[in-house]
Amino acid sequence: MPTRSARTAWNGGLQDGSGQVELSSSGAGTFDVNFPKRAADDADGTTSPEELVAAAHSACYAMSLSNLVTEAGGTVQALDVKADVTLGADQEAGGFKLTGIVLTVRAEVDGLDDAAFKDAADKAKAGCPISKALAAVPITLDAALEG
Repeated sequence: MPTRSARTAWNGGLQDGSGQVELSSSGAGTFDVNFPKRAADDADGTTSPEELVAAAHSACYAMSLSNLVTEAGGTVQALDVKADVTLGADQEAGGFKLTGIVLTVRAEVDGLDDAAFKDAADKAKAGCPISKALAAVPITLDAALEG
C-alpha cells in the first residue's frame, strides 16, 4: 500500500502566524491554516487540522461501511457520511486535544434490514483505519437507513 503525504509551511507564532497545508500526494490543493480561525466558530475559508481529520474519517468510514454492507449481502445506493471533530482543552496534560468525534451516516441500502445495517455500521466504526488511529478519542455513531 502506498504512503500519502501532506506538508505545511508555517510562519510566525501561534497567535499571529499562519500557514498553508499542501495535499502533496494528490496535488488536490493548498489550504490556509491559522490558530485564531481554528479556534473560532466561523472558519471563514480557512481549514484546520480538525476539519482535515473529519474529511479523512468520513471518507474512510464510507469506504469501510460500503465494503461491510456488500459483505453482508446488501447493495449500497448512497451513503451520506458526516464527521464532526471537536477540539477542546486537555485538562490533564494542558493544551488542547480532540475531545470527540461524531459520525453521522444516512444510507440508502438494498437487501439489508435495519439491524443488519446497524451491525455493519458499528463494525465500520470500529474497523476503519482512521477510527483505529483515533482510538484515544471518543467516537459516537448515528447511523440510519433512509428511503
